[in-house]
Amino acid sequence: MTGVDEHIEVEIKFDAAEDIGLPDLAEIPGVASIGKPLEQHLSATYFDTPDLRLARHGITLRRRTGGADDGWHLKHPKVGDARVEVHRPLGRSTRTPPRALADLVRVHVRDTRLVSAATLTTHRLATPLLDGRGAVLAEVADDRVEGQVAGVASPVTWREIEVELVGGSRTILMAVGDRLRQAGAVPGSSSSKLARVLRTVGEPGPWVNHDEPETRSDAGSILRAHLTEQVAALVRRDPLARIDAPDAVHKMRVATRRLRSALATFRPLLDRESIEPVRDELRWLGQVLGGPRDEEVMHARLLELLAAEPPELVLGPVRRRVDIELRARHRTKHRQLVAELDGPRYFRLLDELDALALRPPLTGQAAEPAVDVLPSLVARTRRRLLGLAAEADAAATADARAVALHDVRKAAKRSRYAGEAVAPVFGAKATRFAAEMERLQEVLGEQQDSLVTRGVLRELGVQAHLAGENGFAFGRLHGLEVGRAERAEAGYADALAAVAGKPPRWLR
Repeated sequence: MTGVDEHIEVEIKFDAAEDIGLPDLAEIPGVASIGKPLEQHLSATYFDTPDLRLARHGITLRRRTGGADDGWHLKHPKVGDARVEVHRPLGRSTRTPPRALADLVRVHVRDTRLVSAATLTTHRLATPLLDGRGAVLAEVADDRVEGQVAGVASPVTWREIEVELVGGSRTILMAVGDRLRQAGAVPGSSSSKLARVLRTVGEPGPWVNHDEPETRSDAGSILRAHLTEQVAALVRRDPLARIDAPDAVHKMRVATRRLRSALATFRPLLDRESIEPVRDELRWLGQVLGGPRDEEVMHARLLELLAAEPPELVLGPVRRRVDIELRARHRTKHRQLVAELDGPRYFRLLDELDALALRPPLTGQAAEPAVDVLPSLVARTRRRLLGLAAEADAAATADARAVALHDVRKAAKRSRYAGEAVAPVFGAKATRFAAEMERLQEVLGEQQDSLVTRGVLRELGVQAHLAGENGFAFGRLHGLEVGRAERAEAGYADALAAVAGKPPRWLR
């Protein structure tokens, strides 16, 4: 499976009539000479679902021949600092994309099929602009293009000029652009060749419109914007989670949890009968994502503990045992995750989430002003948290208290997510509320992580003992984890006190 390619193209595009000649670009400051033009004949077939789901999400999947980059190409939009951009050899198949690429668009395709959606043939004259040492600063590609949408009788033809920066500065790129405009070229009318040819059948719009909520919005608009944002975050992370890119499973799990939390917090604004099955399925997805994520976190935590230990106290092959065991667990859980992400249960959940983002089943209360409706719903999450904290304080045993505090942690997370969801309306007040809840969540998270870590250390210690190894280090780490839990318990009182006083004015 491929990794993540972070190469970013820097280019500008122009439309040009046939009678426009290329200007003299050798006089541009920094350009020493013009290289020999290279003539290419390129052909690309683009694959998509019959309803163009990939195009709607800004994704291209194509089979290209005739240039230096012959092969299958898949490009996703950039997510944070990473972009899924995959190349595969041509192979013998011309009708079916390689499995490795098809899997990375499965979140959109699901159990429909990929078909040939459009073909583009390009006659290209690529001219390099060189510096004094012969290095390429930029490349000017003069393209005559013919595009054909599947099922449409007449092709579309046009000319475009593309300037791509290679080793030069943006100043050179802008100077070339100025010369082309002076010659009569105009800025490109489409973001890509594919988008231009798809306009012949009505260029597909985005899958969901992301309207920015306003302070004066009704409660339903605020909720719809939040749900749309989280569904989009989940879908964007899916391809990265499949290839186990750094932090991708975690971010996808967070989006899943935020969605489930929102459906609980804002339940009065939604038709309960419609959303409860979705909440149940989101719980299932969160558990599936939690498998590899929890093993990943545990591995990092144990390595951190070991790194802080004096070498003379780490007796035996402790690090090796931790690495082998935790890596194996992670691989197993990640394979299970990918299998579920390829299954019908996940696909049907995605269908439900699409519908939720497009047309959430809002109740009449959702039409009321957000400033009137939302505070009471957020306040309810706070009251629930304080009630659970009181139950934890009254727990009869240490084990019962540990279970109760885990519930307090989940309640703090729900309050935090609720505060963040209404921040577009209540601004810094809601952000401060969410930050206080996050602090409480993190303190209890440290306590819970310590509890789970002690269980894993005991398992590893038993394995080491049965293998004839020295188990001293595992016992010592177990003791250190007890200390971490005790410190977290001490911090819990302060974190709880910060949220347990008089409720903020905006929640009253």
